[in-house]
Amino acid sequence: MNILMVEDDTSVAQMMELFFKKEGWTQDIATDGEEAVEMFKENGSKYDLITLDLNLPKKDGIQVAKEVRQMSPTVPIIMLTARDSESDQVLGLGIGADEYVTKPFSPIALIARIKALHRRVMMEEGPVTEAEENVNNDYDIETDHLKISKSRREVLFDGKAVTTLTPKEFDLLFTMAQKPKQVFSREQLLELVWGYEYYGEERTVDAHIKKLRQKMEKVGPQVIQTVWGVGYKFDDSQVGK
Repeated sequence: MNILMVEDDTSVAQMMELFFKKEGWTQDIATDGEEAVEMFKENGSKYDLITLDLNLPKKDGIQVAKEVRQMSPTVPIIMLTARDSESDQVLGLGIGADEYVTKPFSPIALIARIKALHRRVMMEEGPVTEAEENVNNDYDIETDHLKISKSRREVLFDGKAVTTLTPKEFDLLFTMAQKPKQVFSREQLLELVWGYEYYGEERTVDAHIKKLRQKMEKVGPQVIQTVWGVGYKFDDSQVGK
């Protein structure tokens, strides 16, 4: 795995480089926001994952994440920050970060988080051979208006493609669409989508749902509904009625 670490604290970057080497990973370091954006712009395809500090010179982590997401909607981003307020966490996740780790953190815990996120992405984005593509034209989920292929990471709403979904947004939609009309609590979605390794706030789910809704609304009416006091559900049975 090749990681882009955006971190202005050289001691943190050097410490993590040692742990990454033990895992057999390579690491490029950007020490400010402008450098990070330029490095990703020049060679973004080489990076499997980004760790991104929130407090950076020249451009902060929020702006960096926004610009990276414009170039790549799917590269996994783990945001690292000394801030621990809920609003900062929701803001970071809302603009496209997949995970949020508060400093000071355990290097071993961060390594475990990186492995878990990368493993989920690889499982979802594994290469599909030409033969498999030709044979497997079916969809894993077909509802009244929605079709989802997990192997192709394809989402269609009334034949229109829902594009630029991040791994977590895709997972959320896939999880809820498997059981239309079933209400999922935030705790359930954290467990099903983020997995047992993730210890996050429930507002994490809200932030990702908001971004997912915005992307779904580009191709059709809103089908992810809030059930107040409980959670969220997918229901497209009333579309067009």
